[in-house]
Amino acid sequence: MAFAWWPCLILALLSSLAASGFPRSPSRPLGKRSLLEGVVNGIEVYSTKISCKVTSRFTHNVVTTRAVNRADTAKEVSFDVELPKTAFITNFTLTIDGVTYPGNVKEKEVAKKQYEKAVSQGKTAGLVKASGRKLEKFTVSVNVAAGSKVTFELTYEELLKRHKGKYEMYLKVQPKQLVKHFEIEADIYEPQGISALDAEASFITNDLLGSALTKSFSGKKGHVSFKPSMDQQRSCPTCTDSLLNGNFIITYDVNRESPANVQIVNGYFVHFFAPQGLPVVPKSVVFVIDISGSMHGRKMEQTKDALLKILDDMKELDYLNFILFSGDVTTWKDDLVQATPENIQEARIFVKNIHDQGMTNINDGLMRAINMLNKAREEHRVPERSTSIVILLTDGDANVGESRPEKIQENVRNAIGGKFPLYNLGFGNNLNYNFLERMALENHGLARRIYEDSDANLQLQGFYEEVATPLLTSVELEYPENAIQDLTQNAYQHFYDGSEIVVAGRLLDEDMNNFKADVKGHGATNDLTFTEEVDMKEMEKALKEQDYIFGNYIERLWAYLTIEQLLEKRKNAHGEEKENLTAQALDLSLKYHFVTPLTSMVVTKPEDNEDQTAIADKPGEGPVDTEAARSMAYLTSYQPPQTPYYYVDGDPHFIIQVPQKDDAICFNIDEEPGTVLRLIQDPITGLTVNGQIIGEKGGNSDSKTRKTYFGKLGIANAHMDFRLEVTPEKIILGNGAAQSTLSWLDTVTITQDGLSVTINRKKNMVVSFGDGVTFVVVLHQVWKKHPVHQDFLGFYVVDSHRMSAQTHGLLGQFFHPFDFKVSDIHRGSDPTKPDATMVVKNHRLTVTRGSQKDYRKDVSFGTKVACWFVHNNGEGLIDGVHSDYIIPELF
Repeated sequence: MAFAWWPCLILALLSSLAASGFPRSPSRPLGKRSLLEGVVNGIEVYSTKISCKVTSRFTHNVVTTRAVNRADTAKEVSFDVELPKTAFITNFTLTIDGVTYPGNVKEKEVAKKQYEKAVSQGKTAGLVKASGRKLEKFTVSVNVAAGSKVTFELTYEELLKRHKGKYEMYLKVQPKQLVKHFEIEADIYEPQGISALDAEASFITNDLLGSALTKSFSGKKGHVSFKPSMDQQRSCPTCTDSLLNGNFIITYDVNRESPANVQIVNGYFVHFFAPQGLPVVPKSVVFVIDISGSMHGRKMEQTKDALLKILDDMKELDYLNFILFSGDVTTWKDDLVQATPENIQEARIFVKNIHDQGMTNINDGLMRAINMLNKAREEHRVPERSTSIVILLTDGDANVGESRPEKIQENVRNAIGGKFPLYNLGFGNNLNYNFLERMALENHGLARRIYEDSDANLQLQGFYEEVATPLLTSVELEYPENAIQDLTQNAYQHFYDGSEIVVAGRLLDEDMNNFKADVKGHGATNDLTFTEEVDMKEMEKALKEQDYIFGNYIERLWAYLTIEQLLEKRKNAHGEEKENLTAQALDLSLKYHFVTPLTSMVVTKPEDNEDQTAIADKPGEGPVDTEAARSMAYLTSYQPPQTPYYYVDGDPHFIIQVPQKDDAICFNIDEEPGTVLRLIQDPITGLTVNGQIIGEKGGNSDSKTRKTYFGKLGIANAHMDFRLEVTPEKIILGNGAAQSTLSWLDTVTITQDGLSVTINRKKNMVVSFGDGVTFVVVLHQVWKKHPVHQDFLGFYVVDSHRMSAQTHGLLGQFFHPFDFKVSDIHRGSDPTKPDATMVVKNHRLTVTRGSQKDYRKDVSFGTKVACWFVHNNGEGLIDGVHSDYIIPELF
């Protein structure tokens, strides 16, 4: 059964000047209203429209933005759209002064070669898609001549999944200026009839919303329109900036007079199934909870808070148990217990006393849970008509006991034997999410990432609510024999209240008069069969609402669902089976023009009288993929990711992002030139990174005024017998006894098992170890005749989630979550930089607000990063003192 955890339709429209990084204009009085109102830095975005057509849950969305360059020089305009991870882009066009440049969907490898050819000719552009918590971001920018007009149009499609009894279209709206014609329009057509329709906005008062918003529904049709005037868009009556910055949410559901609905158009059918009013099937649920040391602090407290809320929602006919794993495995009770008030109270006490300790033994924790459920069923300790569920929560990779992912998968698969689902919740980013997903999918469950944020406990509760109310088990959807082909998944272990099962397929005989669909399942008290019969001629009459329906919507819905399911199956396939699944999914992606993980959208656009090529890829939910990382380096020299980042650059300035605080901490290390510092050391993976300090030309002995930088980096993997020595002049790769030297003038990629090194000429180098460790080295070059400064290096950790919990070093110690509190913010010695008191790692420190630069995106000017500066070489923040990290040699 598939669940929609994230909202189903998310758009953020950001029309801005990207090239120069112009800041957003502050609110300011209007005085006399200018004829150029709505013009920001010479660019007027005069029209933005989001048009959504929804037919039988399948959405066809078109986002159109029109702009004109009012300046007397060429300007760069950006078009950014954030769309749901579950959506597939189907088209993009760029129109400049009436000339349209279309996007084409191609096989990823073909697109990559086309793009690399353009790169080799110096023709690059900035079209990328980056994955976030719920969104994927589509970005394209183009130079627009003075007086010229540009139109961006993006189309994407998606099947809305029913979640907690409703379909939700969630629009995150964010134009960065007043827009003369701004409109959101949604037309919904549901053959079952619409039972409820609502719309709301988080960024506007109900009074203003009421005059800008219209919503209505009658019978099978619903309509929502949001058209704020320029005055209604203002953040205040006399301001020139926009208050359109937040969520616009449309929700609806359909009539459920019949538990099922079948629709047939042009030889394709779709079958929706969502019965109501059935008694709840009792469940036996075992929570398998990671209590290793990395769960310390807020993660553990949020987990306990969520479990306590879940206990409040347990039904008395349910059975439960808790299994805790670290290096060892402990259980609350030896067997499953019924959720009586007395047992729930005892469970609450147990949960409150959970504390973190030790390592991570995922295998033994899961095996204990599975064996407990199997035993309870075999010994008839639970009701015959009940179901079983395992819910695993972990924040890291197995590192004790059986730690090989493929062996853990095999053990779990054999023990469950297809009898019940496994749901895997991955807490944070420092884990092998792909492993959790593969293991869940092959056991009829799913994986969900729990983001380290203030609402993590609500994310956990929300997931449990999705699976808390099973109404049917062993659900099978059956159709006439020899009458259909290319059927999507038609058997599900559970049907949960508030969700919906969707099956689609093709008819072999389009001239048949009747179509019959049966749904069979085990209920709480008896076995049930639901039958839906369709008169084909009546169906034809009913679906002649051509003003609302885009004609081949069922065929496209079938293709969307088929591709989605083929890609899921592919995750656990090997050899010939994987090749066949890949070929099928790729063929459908190309035929229906979908951007999927197997395809890319290629856009050729004009730039300085030459065509330039750019690629949009579909990113995944798992760890940073080396191929994706490489493409991103070509496109944008690495945009800062939304995952935690750590880096050292400049003097040297160490920057540590703390995502749960949406903030950063920084510190400097002041040491003599020639000193080698330990940056990262992981005894489990064998990875080390060390850096040697250089000074200014001619030397400067005054420690207060001298500048120092990293002039040499050493990256090594002891397990692979691999060494990489990087200086501003050259790059030396050592593999065992073999050694090769490369230049920063190269553009080259070197790969071997578990390793990829990509040099981007005179810009940066990307080093990846497998699918969970990626570093970027940035090259800083100065004028060769400068009397003082020398070329130097910056070091950035883009992905560290496969590094072990034992990782240390000046940067490595911060890969593990930690917390800090800032209070007593007051005027400092520099009036532009306030001081404050910070409590971190049981130390109370005086810190200063300042900023450093992130040079990944722009090596010349950098991007400013605000941070709290810890004085005295990071004393009190780093473990020990900075001299503890001085080592004698680079390797």
